[in-house]
Amino acid sequence: MAKAQNKTQSTKVDPTDFVAAVEPDRKRADAQTLLSFFNRVTGLEPVMWGSSIIGYGRYRYKYESGREGEFFLTGFSPRKQNLTVYVMPGYRYGEMKERLSRLGKHKLGKSCLYINKLADVDLAVLEEIVADGLGYMRENYETWDA
Repeated sequence: MAKAQNKTQSTKVDPTDFVAAVEPDRKRADAQTLLSFFNRVTGLEPVMWGSSIIGYGRYRYKYESGREGEFFLTGFSPRKQNLTVYVMPGYRYGEMKERLSRLGKHKLGKSCLYINKLADVDLAVLEEIVADGLGYMRENYETWDA
């Protein structure tokens, strides 16, 4: 039996072109800020994953079920409803709870941080969160930059 593959795969779409087409204007401005923010914080080149996620770096995962694959280390998506920030180890461990209490207005999923607009959050705290998540992934998984 073939192993299931992650539905969301990297693409050749230019993330800068993708962000330039985001609507409305406020969402596009926030996406441009996040593109620069993630470029600076990660030091990695952005890569489009699927049709709407900008990811940075890669890691290899393997679940107990046998499912394995590659995915991005961190990233974001300027979705219609909100900005989604992905931190792969999730937001419920250790110091992450304290940082989230200082972040500002947000909602959480398992590995997703939902923000209505960047003006609602403290970007210095978001930087701590993204850098911590990236460090965790590099310490605990096989990772690479491209």
